[in-house]
Amino acid sequence: MYHIDFNKPNHVHFIGIGGISMSGLAEILLERGFTVSGSDAHESELTKMLEHNGAQVFYGQKAENIIEGIDVVVYTAAIHPDNPEYMAAEAKGIPMLSRADFLGQIMRNYKESIAIAGTHGKTTTTSMVTQILMDAKADPTVTVGGMLDVIGGNIRVGGDKLFVMEACEYTNSFLSFFPTIEVILNIEADHLDFFKDLDDIRNSFREFAKLLPEDGTLIINSDIENYQEIYKDLTCKVVAVGSDPEKSHYSAANVTFGATACATYDLYVDGVKTDTITLGVPGMHNVYNSLAAIAAADEVGISLEDIKKGLLSYSGTHRRFEKKGELNGVTIIDDYAHHPQEIEATLSTAKNYPHREVWCVFQPHTYSRTKSLFDEFAEALSMADHVVLADIYAARETDTLGISSQMLAEKIASLGTDAYFLSTFDEIEKFILEKCIHGDLLITMGAGDIVKVGENLLSK
Repeated sequence: MYHIDFNKPNHVHFIGIGGISMSGLAEILLERGFTVSGSDAHESELTKMLEHNGAQVFYGQKAENIIEGIDVVVYTAAIHPDNPEYMAAEAKGIPMLSRADFLGQIMRNYKESIAIAGTHGKTTTTSMVTQILMDAKADPTVTVGGMLDVIGGNIRVGGDKLFVMEACEYTNSFLSFFPTIEVILNIEADHLDFFKDLDDIRNSFREFAKLLPEDGTLIINSDIENYQEIYKDLTCKVVAVGSDPEKSHYSAANVTFGATACATYDLYVDGVKTDTITLGVPGMHNVYNSLAAIAAADEVGISLEDIKKGLLSYSGTHRRFEKKGELNGVTIIDDYAHHPQEIEATLSTAKNYPHREVWCVFQPHTYSRTKSLFDEFAEALSMADHVVLADIYAARETDTLGISSQMLAEKIASLGTDAYFLSTFDEIEKFILEKCIHGDLLITMGAGDIVKVGENLLSK
């Protein structure tokens, strides 16, 4: 495989340079003195920013964009072998790397690379670690799957000592990486359009753990069922975090919640109370995310005092229990939750947040996920006082698999929770305006574009 060396800058071409992830990788190279070119379908703020910083950007993907002097071509999963630039690069014998492989190559140029994985909580935990490192002036390079105010986006180019990244298991892309520190937050059934079953997913996380060098560190949630199987026979250092102090190096006790559901807890290290931690984000699930962030920051030498300050100052990532505003006394929150465990965590958080009744406007994400976890979705959503379902957000899928939001609404209603299906956002917004009253908490939830409902209501 072609290796990227920061000490030997050369010419890298990106097919699809305007994407949020690819543009960030291009930005890292520009900062390191590489020659960067690329193509995208249309001009955007991201492509204009790259051009301003010295990249050559072509609009429209054509064979002639593969100009002389290109040393390696990087492409996204959306690029197929019949793409004209892909074919031209192949014909010229230019080395080619997928985005995941290229990201893995970038990691190898840093002294410490922290890869944060798990079925859920990745973005938040990566963001917590980033906030801690930023507040401690550790100058990290960061790539995260959400928009984070402290770095002004989802990418930050820092020094060459620390690289922090969110590592997604989908299509096994995280197996292309070269971390020195790994975090595994949880392992649940998800992405069953790619994985066969939970055992298949566990096997991928086992392979992920195997990527660590002998002197690397695995930080793992001891609440994962049979968590020892994930690192069995590995020689790396293992640090467990979780609810059980007997199984965990880092654990939390005496958790209390403030007026906006943000937790304060006693931090226990090897069963001994060490300090008291207060978080700037709500929810019990974030207590466990913070334990993983504490462990990761400790591994790279950040003091507990700086860790505490970072966790308190971290106020959240966009679309993670994000307060959008208030309308007629109704508080509107937006959340990215699209898996039953995430929904349960978000609605549990809502119980500790000021409210009269909780309204959840949920947009299921993909037919395959909705079908495979149908009963679990219904059970989790039934925690709300009222549920309004939008049409399923198809994303990459075209086959409905005989599943619908109407069916999910009927299942939720059968569990005793008030549930409705409305097919358009306009209908949902009118319904909410009629039904929600002063003191209610409205949560728009899902990985699609359901955020528009709350934003539209607030603009009225």
